Amino acid sequence: MTLEKLIVSAETNQWLRTVRPHGVYKLHGMAFIGDRLITIDSIRGYLLEIDCTNDNTKVLNPEQAEEFIDSTGLGIWDKSLWLTRDNSVYFCENVTDTLGSKRLNPQHFVTLAYPANSVAVWQSTVYVSCQRTGLIFVFNRYNGQQITQFYAPGIGVENITVREEELWVCDSTEQTVYCMDRATGEIKFSVLTPFANPTGLAFHRDPTTGKDILYVVYSNEEPYIRDDPNSSDPYQLTFRDRVLIHPLDFYYNPDQGFTLSNGYLVEMSYVEELACLDEVHLENLEWRIALPAETDRQHLRSVEAIGMPFTEEIEEGQRIALFKFDHLKGHQSGIFGWKALIEVRGIKYQLKPLDVENLPPLPPEFQERYLVDNDHLAMDTEIVRQAAQEAIGTETNLLRKILSIRDYVYDKLSYGIQPKIDPPDQVLQRGVGSCGEYVGVLLALLRLNGIACRTVGRYKCPPHPDRQNIPLHPDYNHVWLEFYIPGVGWVPMESNPDDLIERGTYPLRFFMGLAWYHVELGKGIRFESLNLDGVRVHKRQIPIGELALNHIQFKILGELPAMP
Repeated sequence: MTLEKLIVSAETNQWLRTVRPHGVYKLHGMAFIGDRLITIDSIRGYLLEIDCTNDNTKVLNPEQAEEFIDSTGLGIWDKSLWLTRDNSVYFCENVTDTLGSKRLNPQHFVTLAYPANSVAVWQSTVYVSCQRTGLIFVFNRYNGQQITQFYAPGIGVENITVREEELWVCDSTEQTVYCMDRATGEIKFSVLTPFANPTGLAFHRDPTTGKDILYVVYSNEEPYIRDDPNSSDPYQLTFRDRVLIHPLDFYYNPDQGFTLSNGYLVEMSYVEELACLDEVHLENLEWRIALPAETDRQHLRSVEAIGMPFTEEIEEGQRIALFKFDHLKGHQSGIFGWKALIEVRGIKYQLKPLDVENLPPLPPEFQERYLVDNDHLAMDTEIVRQAAQEAIGTETNLLRKILSIRDYVYDKLSYGIQPKIDPPDQVLQRGVGSCGEYVGVLLALLRLNGIACRTVGRYKCPPHPDRQNIPLHPDYNHVWLEFYIPGVGWVPMESNPDDLIERGTYPLRFFMGLAWYHVELGKGIRFESLNLDGVRVHKRQIPIGELALNHIQFKILGELPAMP
């Protein structure tokens, strides 16, 4: 089956669609009774029934809504409905057959020391998540006695559901769904979600295929420009609630140690508009622009020229578009670039510290290229060398060292856009850096600790997979990095988007993971470079930004399954 047919299949199957319930503000927790999706709006206290095939939304507790305000979890088992509110868990017996037709009578089950965020029930066992403690508590359904407890897999507010021997957890901050062994709490694998802020999840058996669909609800706010004709400032930036329910597709590859999640077919164009600021006259100019890379999560289906033809070269195993100019003069006009059709997917590597013990040695060619200062990393300065030592302390495990370095940099730096990229010693002294400067500091500290790493970029598609077939423009370019694990390969790590909390516990969502909207161009090579008479020109000699303006556009054409 072609990818185009897969896209059409997803559009025509009424169960594989984005659900947009009516009149809701913030949904927490979901469960199915047959084909009826039951969820709760914590802002209004509405217990809702939502039809996943047409968005129809029905309030099941119209006379009791106030009693359910601030409820944040929902589960269903054996005709009983379970809820969490504040620190307590409640249940309503014998209601599933008559839900919506009679008054609910919540009965107290258990009270925690801190807020109970969500609940799930399977046979005689009740699972309750609590962010404040960082735990998932396990109780006996018949007597309310605690059986055991597990560490919660993420750092955000978590919602849970059970499928047979599996406990599934979504974390609002981590943008991740975890599959755990419900008996031991061990994480089997994790999956990045295509949208941010997941607040509930539930499985449903697709009546058309007989396969389970994992639905995830996302509750968030989005900015928009409000037009108020009665105001002296009629165009006002404000926020509105944005709630949707979407099937999460995933593919776990245990042999290669990663999971893939919802894919998208994306059209990306990169165009340079000649706009020489100074009088220049360049002869025999070659202008190279990297093309999207081939990776486990990204596939370049096709590429075509824009404005003028190009030839292709291979650099470090990556495809490069080569544009040739016999001459380039000051104030010369022109447009050139490429348009590519790309498959992109979310990826999350499932490595644990024990997986990287007793590694083979780093190959000599990697030591010569990825452990040296080859990009103004100030690795010989005292402040950078001291930071490299402080960052890892006495840690010896490779993964823990990398994570310690990341968290150290997050502690030391705050995000800010700079007019240029300064070297790591200046960035550490200043305490503020752009994404490129975060990458520079991370590269320096990692390499000084014997960890091979390289820069990756260059753009992120605006993360709106529901806005399809319309032009989308990124606000900025973006770079992140990859580190090399001998015997495993290159593994990604974001530069700064997870620096969310002031000296707090940082999310792990993009540590060894990338969301679908990251587009990989130029892995350890210059994304864009110039040659004159066959000789590479350093970017400081002739800044590309003084020769041309770039224009980047994305268009999301459709959704693809997680497995390529």
